[in-house]
Amino acid sequence: QYIIRRLLLSVVILFGVSVIIYALVRSMPGDFVESMTAGNPKVTPEMITRLKRLYGLDAGIVEGYLKWVVQALQGNFGDSFVYQKPVTAVISSKMWVSFSLAATAFFFELLIAIPLGIVSATKQYSKLDYAVTTFALAGISLPSFFFAAVLQRIFAIELKIFPLSGMVNARMDYEGFKLILDMAHHFTLPILVFVVTGIGGLMRYSRTNMLEVLNADYIRTARAKGLSEHKVIYRHAFRNTLIPIVTMIGGSLPGLFSGAIITEGIFAIDGLGRTAFQALNMGDIPFIMGFNMFLAVLTLAGTL
Repeated sequence: QYIIRRLLLSVVILFGVSVIIYALVRSMPGDFVESMTAGNPKVTPEMITRLKRLYGLDAGIVEGYLKWVVQALQGNFGDSFVYQKPVTAVISSKMWVSFSLAATAFFFELLIAIPLGIVSATKQYSKLDYAVTTFALAGISLPSFFFAAVLQRIFAIELKIFPLSGMVNARMDYEGFKLILDMAHHFTLPILVFVVTGIGGLMRYSRTNMLEVLNADYIRTARAKGLSEHKVIYRHAFRNTLIPIVTMIGGSLPGLFSGAIITEGIFAIDGLGRTAFQALNMGDIPFIMGFNMFLAVLTLAGTL
């Protein structure tokens, strides 16, 4: 009953989200036709009117939304204005690039942040605690575009260890496992940006939850029974610390697919974040709607 109730509520939420997003997109100054014809003196007002009718931009917000929602309910999110392909095809072709980046980075964030948070909590106010906290705050405060530029300067330009940008080596035609290694080589710096700038919040979250659990009565009882500190921390405290962390991981599901606009743009990675940013600049309404509804569904699924 709970799952059915949540799924029915999700339908209402998705409807509300679609209304808000469509109204915001249509209220933006300019549209795709104006962006496409800007600066071209040969374009006449009659041509602009004809193009707007062709792309369905001549209709009002209510009429345009009703047309879109009827098609969306049939599984048709329209064709992207910019890419001239079905929106679902564009999203499916780009999202796995963003997912491979974000999922790998998120795995390393969990692998590093949770143990650091636990150690920092168990050694509260020690030198190690202060060092970990300082590192976490530095990561949180570090702008991704600045850190990415520093990494490019050091490791790509000066040391020439990693490529400056791109996804594969254009001079080589790798296949199979060599292609995977080449992509991993190109993705190392972007993943490092993700990990360093994202690890701080998760580490602080783990530390705070661990401190709350360690001050609970049942932990005090476990210690009074004579259990070793290792069993108290990792068998009793750590399990309950994981409850809010797992909840947060579920909420991170949309971020694994949505891509990172800034990082993907700096490293010229053809992922979903960069694609969405380009579509937004051009006023590509079908893609913007499909992309945001995709994220809305992932958000509801992650929350559930």
